[in-house]
Amino acid sequence: MSNKKFKIIITDCDHPSVDIERNILSKIDSELILESCRTEDDVIAVASDADAIINQYAPFTRKVINSLQKCKVISRYGVGVDNIDIQAATEHNIIVANVPDYCVDEVSTHAFSLILACARRITILDRKIRAQKWDFTLVKPLFRTQGQTIGLFGLGRIARMVAQKATGFGFKVIAYDPYISKVDDKVELVSLDRLLSDSDFISIHAPLTEETKHAFAEKKLKMMKKTAYLINTSRGPLVDEQALYVALKEGWIAGAALDVMEKEPPDWNNPLLALQNLIVTPHISFYSEESYVELKTKTAEAVLAVLRGEIPRSVVNPQVLKS
Repeated sequence: MSNKKFKIIITDCDHPSVDIERNILSKIDSELILESCRTEDDVIAVASDADAIINQYAPFTRKVINSLQKCKVISRYGVGVDNIDIQAATEHNIIVANVPDYCVDEVSTHAFSLILACARRITILDRKIRAQKWDFTLVKPLFRTQGQTIGLFGLGRIARMVAQKATGFGFKVIAYDPYISKVDDKVELVSLDRLLSDSDFISIHAPLTEETKHAFAEKKLKMMKKTAYLINTSRGPLVDEQALYVALKEGWIAGAALDVMEKEPPDWNNPLLALQNLIVTPHISFYSEESYVELKTKTAEAVLAVLRGEIPRSVVNPQVLKS
């Protein structure tokens, strides 16, 4: 039985080490325990008496949160908090903290790289050459990217950085975001219908919510240009993969590039993976050595702040601060 003042649980973590977190949290009288939870019952078994929790993918449903006897903060490794029942946490006066700004450069660069890879058919050409076919006409026609339109679905930090990079390459940038009313002169706010009809590339930058789940399904995919590409570096379930398969197979759109999928890792017999006009990367857009350190540091610092009676940098449910 530990005599430490605070018990801190890391419910799950695919990082090779938690030395950064351990070093930061050693500044207070605490015990840090690393677990490998996957289910609700896993979390309940190890975290019910925790003072603070660090979480990556393990589910924090209402059932789990109801079991937490004295938890003050759930700090998530990452931007999205779709695995945490925010309302339940708020009802229990538990602060939910995230790290919304740690990988803005990485994700925006990855998204823009996928746009360029689609525009120049890089992956198709690479596969053809490895199949001993040295023939650029296999990907004709290609079009000049300067002057083409990138449409951003969502206009948060990452999307704005994509816009900055895209305008440097001569793209026109438009965006749809119902929660934004003012933008700089690099971006034009448009209706969703216009985003779908005018964009040569649509890059998704929205959180996963009940409202955005399967935001891109049959109806919207059919509204896109037949020459357009869909890019998703946000959350897999924003795109209906069954509809996307039909769209790519039947030519509703020219292609797509995904860094996230509805199931990760995907079933290897997923028919999407057999399509030549799809690029897939393994949810890597967040990653660089620098972003990894920043993520781990800021996640642990949020716990440190709360247990010291301070307010962390990013609070998802600020209502709890008023109670």
